[in-house]
Amino acid sequence: MRTSLVRSAGEALRRRASSSATPSLAPSAHTLRRSYGSESTPERKVAVLGAAGGIGQPLSLLMKLNPLVSRLSLYDIAGTPELRPMSATSTPVTGYASEEQLGLALEGSDVVIIPAGVPRKPGMTRDDLFNINAGIVKSLCTAIAKFCPHAIVNMISNPVNSTVPIAAEVFKKAGTYDEKKLFGVTTLDVLRAKTFYAGKAGSIPAATNVPVVGGHAGITILPLFSQATPASNLSTEDITALTKRTQDGGTEVVEAKAGKGSATLSMAYAGAIFADACLKGLNGVPDIVECSFVQSSVTELPFFASKVRLGKNGVEEVLGLGPLSDYEKEGLENLKPELRASIEKGIKFAREN
Repeated sequence: MRTSLVRSAGEALRRRASSSATPSLAPSAHTLRRSYGSESTPERKVAVLGAAGGIGQPLSLLMKLNPLVSRLSLYDIAGTPELRPMSATSTPVTGYASEEQLGLALEGSDVVIIPAGVPRKPGMTRDDLFNINAGIVKSLCTAIAKFCPHAIVNMISNPVNSTVPIAAEVFKKAGTYDEKKLFGVTTLDVLRAKTFYAGKAGSIPAATNVPVVGGHAGITILPLFSQATPASNLSTEDITALTKRTQDGGTEVVEAKAGKGSATLSMAYAGAIFADACLKGLNGVPDIVECSFVQSSVTELPFFASKVRLGKNGVEEVLGLGPLSDYEKEGLENLKPELRASIEKGIKFAREN
């Protein structure tokens, strides 16, 4: 049974990588498969920081199944050695535990994924998360600056609207900051938006695309349903309801689990999708476009989520917002104060601690 589940998960990732309705997200299947001939795929080391957690464990398994990963390094404060024999693939996996082994886990990494920290529980606010996770992220990013300063960093730890600015400030202080290599992972917002939209529009989720811009919390999440493909003439009431559900998706899961967890599995899947996109970009696969929270000049805010073209150096291009409906224009203006406050909170923490 476990073997069949592992195979099913691997096949799902392979199908997504090899077939997509959107040309920008549809590299041919051969770009995923590791070749052992003269045109072999570059060796890539991926490190997962927080690998023993609710997101980290399934995310680590999915990354082990990814044929673009040559070496997988799993780090947490405890429990990671037991994660090593996860599936029957040839990718070497090494587990590291304790702060003393963090440097070993990071050395030589091309991509570092950070799901470390505590998940949301019922009644917890983003401020509660910040008070715990901010220090964790700062410590991990300090180590990244020392041991793998040129790695692409995928930030999953919440609140992303603040943890990405914290990471940026840490890297600036260390003299290693490269805005092209720091990403806040907002892929779960996209997955939710297109799933909810497809259900209402009668389309297939895998063949649906909905850009999601802004940030990664509450009203800062702005799905652009006016740009959804395939197009559908949904009512204003439907768009309002879909937007609200996309924004509250995380809270909905936390409340449904009644204190027993958050959206850990879906976040792991989203993190694996985005990491896969980064690896393809590093390997020179053209036209890889995903939404992500990055340093941006799309608005007056220093960080903003929008479509990003990925390449060999990380961000190749931060794409504009495109035409917005009146409802989306209003949502954009409404999200800015909260997003600005979250960004400034992260910057202030990093500079004062």
